[in-house]
Amino acid sequence: MKRVIIPYIESLNDIKIEFAGHILESEGKREAIDKLNWANTFPYRPITTFNIGYSSNAIFIKYDVHGSMLRAIYVNDQEPVYEDSCVEFFCKKTDSEYYFNFEFNCIGTCLAAQRKSKKEDVQRLSPDEMKLIERHSSLSRRAFKEMEGMFTWDLVVKIPFSLLGFGEGEIPDKLLGNFYKCADGTESPHYLSWSPIQTETPNFHRPEFFGELCFEK
Repeated sequence: MKRVIIPYIESLNDIKIEFAGHILESEGKREAIDKLNWANTFPYRPITTFNIGYSSNAIFIKYDVHGSMLRAIYVNDQEPVYEDSCVEFFCKKTDSEYYFNFEFNCIGTCLAAQRKSKKEDVQRLSPDEMKLIERHSSLSRRAFKEMEGMFTWDLVVKIPFSLLGFGEGEIPDKLLGNFYKCADGTESPHYLSWSPIQTETPNFHRPEFFGELCFEK
């Protein structure tokens, strides 16, 4: 099983999301999203990495992407951002049958829910809960149609532990999860993961292939 040790970074406490990226680059744990699980059908592999760390009350992730084609047509939360240039984080408690999916297009629009599977028992986060997910994109927040060329962009997100069902000051020892890069609706659709997925067709909603996310104490 894939495994990552997530460092506690004290300087992330109470910092504005706009400044968290530099801290994650220097003190976070860097990993690649490079598993091309369905290479025969979807061979495109944009260069995608993330730096991860946590504060006393939240997980911070900085995604860095370099590749061709760029699209961001969705600006309202809970729209199908996976059709745009998108990065994602799925996670669950080790003893839960439910998992959370957090999906972000390149300008920070988010789709998020708690669920048992892709279509079973889906409970989307409320507007008030969505406001707790902080995001900062190097591309700002303006929507645009698909553009051709080579592009480099980054996105920093902050996900409070409270959204994952933990009490104030409660830090898990371990979660199970995966990190993804996709763009279903573009001219170059692709499906990359951090932890490999062993299915015949693209499907990120497979908790049995999650890796271990261990929190350094």
